[in-house]
Amino acid sequence: MAEAIIWLVNTLIGLMILCIVISAIVSWLVAFDVINTRNRFVYSVLTFLDGVTRPLLEPFRRFIPPLGGIDVSPIVVLLLLQFIRMVFNNTAAPALYQLLG
Repeated sequence: MAEAIIWLVNTLIGLMILCIVISAIVSWLVAFDVINTRNRFVYSVLTFLDGVTRPLLEPFRRFIPPLGGIDVSPIVVLLLLQFIRMVFNNTAAPALYQLLG
Protein backbone atom coordinates (compact mmCIF):
# COMPACT_ATOMS: atom_id res chain seq x y z
CA MET A 1 0.00 0.00 0.00
CA ALA A 2 2.82 2.39 0.84
CA GLU A 3 4.47 1.82 -2.52
CA ALA A 4 1.23 2.72 -4.30
CA ILE A 5 0.85 5.98 -2.38
CA ILE A 6 4.48 6.94 -2.98
CA TRP A 7 4.16 6.09 -6.67
CA LEU A 8 0.96 8.15 -6.94
CA VAL A 9 2.47 11.23 -5.28
CA ASN A 10 5.63 11.05 -7.40
CA THR A 11 3.61 10.54 -10.58
CA LEU A 12 1.31 13.48 -9.85
CA ILE A 13 4.28 15.75 -9.19
CA GLY A 14 5.94 14.51 -12.38
CA LEU A 15 2.78 15.15 -14.41
CA MET A 16 2.51 18.68 -13.01
CA ILE A 17 6.14 19.34 -13.97
CA LEU A 18 5.48 17.99 -17.45
CA CYS A 19 2.36 20.15 -17.85
CA ILE A 20 4.25 23.28 -16.79
CA VAL A 21 7.09 22.58 -19.24
CA ILE A 22 4.69 21.83 -22.11
CA SER A 23 2.66 24.94 -21.28
CA ALA A 24 5.79 27.10 -21.41
CA ILE A 25 6.89 25.61 -24.73
CA VAL A 26 3.44 25.98 -26.27
CA SER A 27 3.21 29.59 -25.07
CA TRP A 28 6.52 30.33 -26.82
CA LEU A 29 5.24 28.68 -30.00
CA VAL A 30 2.09 30.80 -29.86
CA ALA A 31 4.09 33.96 -29.14
CA PHE A 32 6.34 33.37 -32.16
CA ASP A 33 3.29 32.52 -34.30
CA VAL A 34 4.46 28.98 -35.02
CA ILE A 35 1.10 27.50 -34.04
CA ASN A 36 -2.27 29.11 -34.48
CA THR A 37 -4.70 29.36 -31.57
CA ARG A 38 -7.65 29.43 -33.97
CA ASN A 39 -7.08 25.72 -34.55
CA ARG A 40 -9.62 23.87 -32.40
CA PHE A 41 -7.15 21.21 -31.21
CA VAL A 42 -4.50 23.77 -30.28
CA TYR A 43 -7.10 25.87 -28.47
CA SER A 44 -8.35 22.85 -26.49
CA VAL A 45 -4.77 21.87 -25.53
CA LEU A 46 -4.03 25.45 -24.44
CA THR A 47 -7.26 25.59 -22.42
CA PHE A 48 -6.44 22.28 -20.71
CA LEU A 49 -2.86 23.29 -19.90
CA ASP A 50 -4.00 26.68 -18.62
CA GLY A 51 -6.62 25.06 -16.41
CA VAL A 52 -4.08 22.63 -14.97
CA THR A 53 -1.18 25.02 -14.44
CA ARG A 54 -2.94 28.26 -13.50
CA PRO A 55 -3.77 27.23 -9.89
CA LEU A 56 -0.08 26.56 -9.26
CA LEU A 57 1.36 29.52 -11.15
CA GLU A 58 -1.09 32.30 -10.25
CA PRO A 59 -0.06 32.75 -6.58
CA PHE A 60 3.56 33.16 -7.65
CA ARG A 61 2.67 35.54 -10.49
CA ARG A 62 1.19 37.92 -7.91
CA PHE A 63 4.51 38.19 -6.06
CA ILE A 64 7.08 37.72 -8.82
CA PRO A 65 7.02 40.43 -11.48
CA PRO A 66 7.96 39.57 -15.06
CA LEU A 67 11.65 40.20 -15.68
CA GLY A 68 12.02 41.96 -19.02
CA GLY A 69 8.68 40.62 -20.18
CA ILE A 70 9.61 37.03 -19.26
CA ASP A 71 7.48 35.20 -16.72
CA VAL A 72 9.81 33.40 -14.30
CA SER A 73 7.05 31.97 -12.10
CA PRO A 74 7.13 28.58 -13.92
CA ILE A 75 10.80 28.22 -13.01
CA VAL A 76 10.05 28.95 -9.36
CA VAL A 77 7.15 26.47 -9.35
CA LEU A 78 9.30 23.79 -11.02
CA LEU A 79 11.99 24.23 -8.37
CA LEU A 80 9.36 24.13 -5.63
CA LEU A 81 7.81 20.93 -7.03
CA GLN A 82 11.23 19.27 -7.20
CA PHE A 83 11.87 20.35 -3.60
CA ILE A 84 8.51 18.92 -2.49
CA ARG A 85 9.30 15.65 -4.28
CA MET A 86 12.69 15.39 -2.57
CA VAL A 87 11.28 16.17 0.87
CA PHE A 88 8.46 13.68 0.38
CA ASN A 89 10.79 10.91 -0.77
CA ASN A 90 13.28 11.54 2.04
CA THR A 91 10.89 12.04 4.95
CA ALA A 92 7.31 10.94 4.30
CA ALA A 93 8.07 7.89 2.15
CA PRO A 94 10.12 6.06 4.82
CA ALA A 95 7.45 6.90 7.39
CA LEU A 96 4.78 5.45 5.10
CA TYR A 97 6.83 2.26 4.69
CA GLN A 98 7.09 1.91 8.46
CA LEU A 99 3.42 2.72 9.02
CA LEU A 100 1.86 0.67 6.22
CA GLY A 101 4.55 -1.85 5.52
